[in-house]
Amino acid sequence: MVIYNPKDWLKLIFQFHRSDTFRMLIPGMIGVGIYCFIVVYIEIEIYALEYKSTPLLHSILGFVISMLLVFRTNTAYERWWEGRKIWGALVNCSRNFALKIDTMIPDNQFVVKNYVRVVVGNFVTALKEHLRDGTKLEELEETTNQPLSKSGHVPNQLIGSLMKEINKAYKTGVISGDQLIVLNNELTAFTDITGACERIKKTPIPYSYSLFIKKFIFIYVMTMPFGFVNDFRYWTVLVVVFTFYVLVSLELIAEEIEDPFGKDANDLPTDDIVATIKRNLDEILPNK
Repeated sequence: MVIYNPKDWLKLIFQFHRSDTFRMLIPGMIGVGIYCFIVVYIEIEIYALEYKSTPLLHSILGFVISMLLVFRTNTAYERWWEGRKIWGALVNCSRNFALKIDTMIPDNQFVVKNYVRVVVGNFVTALKEHLRDGTKLEELEETTNQPLSKSGHVPNQLIGSLMKEINKAYKTGVISGDQLIVLNNELTAFTDITGACERIKKTPIPYSYSLFIKKFIFIYVMTMPFGFVNDFRYWTVLVVVFTFYVLVSLELIAEEIEDPFGKDANDLPTDDIVATIKRNLDEILPNK
């Protein structure tokens, strides 16, 4: 995620970074510019503007497509913001669970506390990678009594092993039945958060809707030279290229943020959130 000062207008206007849509769209803008120039040249130099075109139709369609893109970007941002709220809840759940473990588990049971600290830290790391390219077991901190299968659902395996450890503590009399219920509620919150993240990850915008927007933008841009050449002549090339840049940039930004758990510049700072959770765990449940 890019950290920036929203009040620094000059820097934001003139700054380019690796996720900037301008750089991504340079080949497309060049292609559209060449196409538009050919159309304008033919109409002006060969047909000598024998017919009078009007930009009225494109003005109406421009309003329609702007409404579609507003809905598209709002939908994508809602997914991004929902993902941020879910990961904020994960921070709180991790802190609450660690604080309750530190309070309910006696100090002489430091092995249990250390196990909880490591497994919860492994869980947030595994969840982050699970939402990307898949969890790599070598990235997790090693613990005893934690057999994991790389081909399985690693976050679920970690929470399952944690539930077994808490249940073991209850059976051995380390915690009471009431405390077991409280801790189980916290563990259930972890699985709820996992499911909520997977819902966002695995439910993209409907295919037909995305296909329609892309086709609409393409047809709108490709027909613009015919509607604007009478008024703008060769300046039509710049008008069409700029319109193409604006419309396609909005679609690209929406595509990037609708899956907020990746590694793109505008995705959620899940790496930083994981580091924060682990730091909190180390403070609440220090390794002894």
